[in-house]
Amino acid sequence: MSRAPRARDTLSRMPSVDPHREAWASLALRAIPPSALVALLREFAGPAGVLAATRKALAGVVPEPIVARLARPVPPDLLARTLAWLGEPGHELVAWGDASYPQALLAIGHPPPVLFYVGRADLLNHPALAIVGSRSATAQGRDNARAFARAISEAGLTVVSGLATGIDGAAHEGGLEGASSTLAVVATGLDRVYPARHRELAHRIAEHGTLVSEFPPGTPPREQNFPRRNRLISGLSRGVLVVEAALHSGSLITARYAGEQGREVFAIPGSIHSPVAKGCHKLLREGAKLVETAVDILEELGMAPGLQSAAEAPISQSAVLAAMGDDPADIDTLIARTGLSADSVVIELTSLELAGAAAPLPGGSWQRRRP
Repeated sequence: MSRAPRARDTLSRMPSVDPHREAWASLALRAIPPSALVALLREFAGPAGVLAATRKALAGVVPEPIVARLARPVPPDLLARTLAWLGEPGHELVAWGDASYPQALLAIGHPPPVLFYVGRADLLNHPALAIVGSRSATAQGRDNARAFARAISEAGLTVVSGLATGIDGAAHEGGLEGASSTLAVVATGLDRVYPARHRELAHRIAEHGTLVSEFPPGTPPREQNFPRRNRLISGLSRGVLVVEAALHSGSLITARYAGEQGREVFAIPGSIHSPVAKGCHKLLREGAKLVETAVDILEELGMAPGLQSAAEAPISQSAVLAAMGDDPADIDTLIARTGLSADSVVIELTSLELAGAAAPLPGGSWQRRRP
């Protein structure tokens, strides 16, 4: 009976991938606890050294169960799938010690040693705000998420969310419309899109933003992986905005992680009769900061929004300003006067508010502000 191949034997037969990434991929697939992995990397000067070490040498650094886990070869099909994915153009791996590894994650407990990503590497270390909320969002909630996300993205913060339906999807849409784009953290391998209805959105994010996962290719959606995804959403961000959430929403888990990680927590209030407002109200009672506009968030984060003159505003903003005239106007009136969609009007109003050109009034109306 032939012996089982050691990890380095298996790696030599895999698709051609940079040796550094091969070693990190093989080590990551063994799921070594972070504390043990740190000790191993220090002792053996990197992942290749860990994989090449003898059992005796490993036993001098970590307990026997960890030694046994390292000695067992990774299932060849799993390693082959991971390396085949990494061999495709635009598919990347970033690990501890790499310059592009998100520095924000190093400040949280047990950051993942490896992240798989597709898209813009610069967004991994760009200042960011997470926007999360209910999958069963209301139309108004989706409008709010998209408008806040676009304003935040234009102001210099990348929008981070989890690619779920409802608020997450709207937040990614708004982030893509702004200058700082969006980053989607997913709970599956990056060789699949979950939920499937967001396939087109995921492709746009891969092209203009960034898709990130700590899970290797082939990982299906598993319930236990979503909280792990949530801790990365908050960990990558300077704060978390919850737009709509029921009392048992996963968004509250993200907000809890944010508090534990020293991030700011923001929430938008809603109707006392709405089930998807109850989670936000719970957060507000517990100390989250109530926000009504994107400016509230930017000021809290110490980012004074740059004011844009009406002359510099995009055409759609100018159209909304013209439709507003000199008297207060509600959103329905502005939709009728401009012919724009409800989403577009809400987004432009938020941008105009950031620019100091318009202000919300009680009752849902808006009024033009004169210099």
